[in-house]
This record gives sequence, structure tokens and C-alpha cells, in this order.
Amino acid sequence: MSDRPIAAGPHDDITDVTGIELGHATDLQRATGCTVIIARAGARPGVFQPGGAPGTLDTDLAAPENAVQDVHAVLLTGGSVTGLDAAADVRRVLQDQGVGLPMAPDQPPLPIVMGAVVFDLMIGQPHGPPDGSGRDAAINANSRPVAQGSVGVGTGCTIAKTGPLGTSIKGGVGSASLVHDSGLIVGAVVATNAVGDIINPANGRLVAGARADQPGQMLRATDTLFNRSLEQYQAEFDARFPRPHEQAGANTTLCVVATNARLHKGTARRVAIMASAGLSRTISPIFTPADGDTIFTLATGDIDVTAIPTLLTLTGAMAAEAVAAATLRSVERAQTVAGIPSVRDWTATLETTETTETASP
Repeated sequence: MSDRPIAAGPHDDITDVTGIELGHATDLQRATGCTVIIARAGARPGVFQPGGAPGTLDTDLAAPENAVQDVHAVLLTGGSVTGLDAAADVRRVLQDQGVGLPMAPDQPPLPIVMGAVVFDLMIGQPHGPPDGSGRDAAINANSRPVAQGSVGVGTGCTIAKTGPLGTSIKGGVGSASLVHDSGLIVGAVVATNAVGDIINPANGRLVAGARADQPGQMLRATDTLFNRSLEQYQAEFDARFPRPHEQAGANTTLCVVATNARLHKGTARRVAIMASAGLSRTISPIFTPADGDTIFTLATGDIDVTAIPTLLTLTGAMAAEAVAAATLRSVERAQTVAGIPSVRDWTATLETTETTETASP
């Protein structure tokens, strides 16, 4: 048993952070959905957008120079830009529950909801999330262990899109947490819908890449990108974008990092920046022109990490580790949806083939 002062939280997910709730709405027929992370008492936000094609809602609120100090929810949704309509339903649910900025005594509170989208319109029925998905996710929000895999915003997520058209692997939603013996908690939830492969940072092993010709085998993005000539890239371009899943805005990995650290908006952004290292360790390539990668921080403010400056570094380092673990889980726990195989199902094909060949006389 390890005697390190840091370990996974009781749930090992983002709801280990006191005051944080999460809810999913899932539509398997349309292969889309949304996920809402709620801080009913408010949380100090930070945002970092290293991807080249973000699709977001009200992220300017997290800028230090702007007046609003706390937000009450972050919406992660499929459906591309039309999915952001779900934020209105989230606001209505929270307002009905008395959550938001207090106004005049005879006025309801104003819930502050930030959001971001993934592009999942290439599988399932080509529509955004159904009406009411934001309402359902908000109503479903709770502090119990988080459902992971092909649920919520992860329902239509796919990854590993540098290979030939139609060779991607199923992405999804994952979550993880870390607790320090000081009481500091950092949790993360990640929706992985990336152009790139998924790599295990512990050993460099390819966890999920584009499907190769042989059942169960996968290609590395570095090979599929590096081994195409300029003429091949030009031919693809001249054919009027036969690979729409790789165009700007057609991908994206979204993260929410929650912590009970006491932060201001500037240091919350610093934690988001440090958390992005978790994506760099597990997704290759990352932050491409076709990815809208966005990291949110929600700080609930119980543990003072400013008295000892290196505690802020600890917070960011814990965030990066939690993001890396959540990213791996988002793919490892995904299920096959709309004909896109999960990595478990695809590699099981190889294992079945190898077993059959071994058993053959």
C-alpha cells in the first residue's frame, strides 16, 4: 500500500469535489447528448482554449477583467453550435431550483452557464441534441459516481481520424479525481472527440488509433500523417474535402476541472493551462486546427492554496494527472454506437481472430 500523501478520491471522479454535481442526457438513436457540471453555490471559473476551432458559450465571463465572479454550471454538448441551445434549458432548471446570482427580492436568481460543443454530426441521425436534453441533464445532476463511456456528451464522440475515411474509433466521457492529505481535491471530466490517437502516458502504448485493414489492428497518427506526400494532401484538398470529420470545428476534446481550492479567475485559468498537459500526454496530435479543445476550471473555494505558492503548482499538477486518467477512461469505457466500434470491441476482434487461428489444425 502506498504511503504517498495523494490518492484517488472515493468515487475517483469529479463529484468527489464538494459542491460539484454532474448529469447526463443521452440519445443513442441520434448518437448525441449533453453533460452538465453544476456548482449550485457558485464556483470561480477559468478557461483555456488551445484548440484551433472552439465552439463555446460565455467563456468571456472567466476573463479576470470582467465583473461576474462565479458561474453555476458548465454545459458540454454534442450537436455542434446548435447544441448550445441546451444551455437555455439548463438555466431554466437551475432558476426553478433557486440557483443563480441573487437579484431583487421579487426576482428569480440568474444562473450563469458557460458551455462548449463537440462536433458529432457525422454519425447517427445528423441533428443536434433533442429538445429538452439540457433540462434532462440538469435534472439528472447529482453527486453520485459518474457514468462514463458513451453517455451524455460522449455519446457521439469519435477519435483517431487521421486514417482513411470511416476508420475512426469510438470516444466518450471519462472522469477521475485525486485527493491530497491536505484536503485538496481535484477532479476532472473529459469528453474525447479528437482528431488524434489515444496514448497511455505510462508506457507510450497506443490505446486507440485509426482502424487498419486487418481486424483489431490500429494505425498511429504519426504514421498516417508523416507518410502522406504533398501530392496526396493536395489531392484530398482538390477533391473538395472528402474528409469532413477533419475540417475545422469537426472534432474537439472538452474538459472540466473542479477543485476545492480557493482561486481567483487568473489562477483558475492557470490551473486550466496546466491541466491541458494531461491532454498532451494522452492525445496525439493535440490542439490541431481542426480541434476546438477547451478546458474549464471550477474552483469552489474551501482550501487556500495561495498561502504557500507551490500549492497552486500542486493543484495544476493534480489537474493534469486527473485529466490524463479521465481521457484514457473516456475511450477505454466507451461502447460501440452507430456502427463506430469501441476500442474494446475492435481489439476483441483481433483477439478472437488470433484465438481461432491458434485453435485451427
